[in-house]
Amino acid sequence: MAQTSLDTAAVQAGPRTGPGGRRLPRTLHPLAWWIWALALATAVSRTANPLLLFLVLAVLGYVVTARRTTAPWARGFKYYLYLALTVVAIRVVFRAVFATGITPHDHFLFALPHIPTPDWYAGIQLGGPVSLEAVLSSATDGLRLACMMCCIGAANTLANPKRALRVLPGALHELGVAVTVAISVAPQLVQSVQRVSRAKKLRAGHTRGLRALRGIVVPVLEDALERSLRLAAAMDSRGYGRAGTATRRSRRITGALMLLGMCGLCAGAYGLLDATAPAFLGLPAMVVGAALCVAGLRIGGRRVTRTTYRPDPWLLPEWTVAVSGLLSAVLLFTNLGYDAAQLNPTFYPLTWPDLPLVPTAAILLAGTAGFLAPPPRAPRTEPKAAVA
Repeated sequence: MAQTSLDTAAVQAGPRTGPGGRRLPRTLHPLAWWIWALALATAVSRTANPLLLFLVLAVLGYVVTARRTTAPWARGFKYYLYLALTVVAIRVVFRAVFATGITPHDHFLFALPHIPTPDWYAGIQLGGPVSLEAVLSSATDGLRLACMMCCIGAANTLANPKRALRVLPGALHELGVAVTVAISVAPQLVQSVQRVSRAKKLRAGHTRGLRALRGIVVPVLEDALERSLRLAAAMDSRGYGRAGTATRRSRRITGALMLLGMCGLCAGAYGLLDATAPAFLGLPAMVVGAALCVAGLRIGGRRVTRTTYRPDPWLLPEWTVAVSGLLSAVLLFTNLGYDAAQLNPTFYPLTWPDLPLVPTAAILLAGTAGFLAPPPRAPRTEPKAAVA
């Protein structure tokens, strides 16, 4: 029995390199991808330099292309790009409609019909002349938000949401199930649209334009409803939402600790951001709040008993991928080796933005996750039958 356990552990840990030093394909820990993506999104929130933002999009595209699997949720990154373009377009349209005027030094583009507003609505102008500087400034603001959305889309594309549920504490298991279901909606809708589109290509009729939209929307909604009913039945059969062995007293203690811990974290964040706040509202309040949250999670996790078959390993590739994203965020927040004004260039007057060396290197460092992570497993193919 002991020898069998050792053999099983050896298979799970396994050799990480093959013949000639080639790394064997395996799936990276989902938490590593989420740390990398959230850290890169944090770095994006620090800058409004369009050159750096386009570089972030290039890095995301490279990493997703190099390390995504063949799972259904791994095919939806292009839809996040479409959503990002929509966000930029909406931001530009709103800036053009709700114009703020134009100065003699601005570059005139076009003029929209002006709608007069009452005196109490002063400060907001509907329509009027639109300048090139205003369009570029709004497009850059939208591009920053679009990059953040693409970072989350890259995490959804690279990480398996069902495997990410395993690493949550026991007290957050039910909440994690709800979050996993929520973040799986977009990939599943993408899969449904692709499946319906393939089916429509096999039939005669309109395959493009508005007439084909109804033939796609209705089957997709029907598939989503059936999938929701199957999920509800599966969760009910597994006892989702049950109280378990937890007593009323333990549930109250857990809720009180979590509530006080969250209040402590909020107070600590406020104290760190506001220089005029008392000293005890800063780091001490955050430490106390974190300790209360951990205690609440430990007490609440006792009533949830889970077993894991073949737990996901956390090895050197996971560390390198997570650290590459964290270092990029740290370098963009420390302002070491570059001027902070280079991260947020101004378009008044209109000038070409600079490309600072250290932030560029930080974003490229995050792109090293494309080859630091092990290659994904190739899809299984059925052997072809021999033809006599």
